[in-house]
This record gives sequence, C-alpha cells and structure tokens, in this order.
Amino acid sequence: MVSNEKSGQAGAQTRETTAKGRGRPRSFDRATALEKALMAFWEHGYEATSVSDLTRVMEIGAPSLYAAFGDKRSLFEEVVQEYGVRYGSFGGRALAEEPTARAGVERMLREAAVEYTFPGRPHGCLVIHAAANCSTAEVEESLRERRNGNIAAIEDRIGADVAAGVLPPDTDVATLARHTGAMIQGMSQQARDGASRAELEALAEIALAVWPRV
Repeated sequence: MVSNEKSGQAGAQTRETTAKGRGRPRSFDRATALEKALMAFWEHGYEATSVSDLTRVMEIGAPSLYAAFGDKRSLFEEVVQEYGVRYGSFGGRALAEEPTARAGVERMLREAAVEYTFPGRPHGCLVIHAAANCSTAEVEESLRERRNGNIAAIEDRIGADVAAGVLPPDTDVATLARHTGAMIQGMSQQARDGASRAELEALAEIALAVWPRV
C-alpha cells in the first residue's frame, strides 16, 4: 500500500509532466497578430520591416513570433497568402466571373482603383510594393512569380476570347495582357503617391480605349 505522502508526490510529478507536455498556452490571438504583420509589410515592404518592427506592431516577443510563425521570411509568405485571400483576390474574381476578357479587365481596373485607395489601410498592392528595394533573392523571386502569374492569367483569358471570335484574330494577346499588368502596377504606385480613386478610375478608362473590337 502506498502512503498518502508518496501518493501526493506521484500526483504532483504527473501534473508537472502533463503541463510540460502541453507547453505554455499562447497568450495572443494568432489571427490578429498576423493581420498586424500584414499591415506592416504592406506599408513598409519586406526589406524595410525588421523583426523588431514586427514584434512591436504585433505586440508579441520575438520568441513568440518564431514559435508561432517561424522566421521573418516564413511569416511574410503567410502574410502574402492571407493578403491574396482578403485583399488581392478581386482581379481573379473579375476574370472568372465576367463574360469577356475586356469586361473582366475593366472590372479589375475599376476595383483596383477602389482597393488601392481604400481608407484606413496602406495604399497600393502589397505584392507590388513589398518587392521594392528587396535584396532577399527568394522573396523577390516569389513576388515576381506572383505578378507574372497574374499577367499569365489575363493572357489566357484574352487568348480564349480570340479563339472564340470575341476579339480579332490578329490581337496581340501577350502585349495586351502585359499592358494590363503595367496599368495595375502603375495604379498601385500612383495610389501610394497620393492619387485618388477618381484619378485612378480615369486611368482605367484610358487603358480600356486601346482594346481591339471585332
């Protein structure tokens, strides 16, 4: 028979072991911290946002950041994914939901004018701006691939309209897609430089004027 003293010691050891196995509970909301990191990267870009900047705006310590998100690059990759879902998906939806490539691009540019100047958050596009002055090759390449992927999606949609006879057969599909990409990227920078929604919408009107018609 085990004495009460030994039973108490065994129980204490069991509780200690269980506590160690569970680990210390997280003392912050991960989704909230991720959103704050997103805003910091969106405002300042990847290179100019330091780990100390992140811990300050996320209101967590460096050990908590590393435990929850990994290193700065891993956190940024998650931020870009979150940005694409929450703020950057308007272009893909426009291409998918509108009946023609031209209608899709028109909607994309108009919604870009709204999204890039939306009050209360950084202006422009995170994927475009975060690459500025970036000396981390892997991050720069990842963002470049995303931007080129967006242009490729526009090109595919235009090509489908040419094949369907919606656009003339001599349409320069690649150049027209790249022109749209240049407009999106230019609108992002101009929004950061203070252009208004109305000014960007006027640019969209001019950009659509170059589109060929059957």
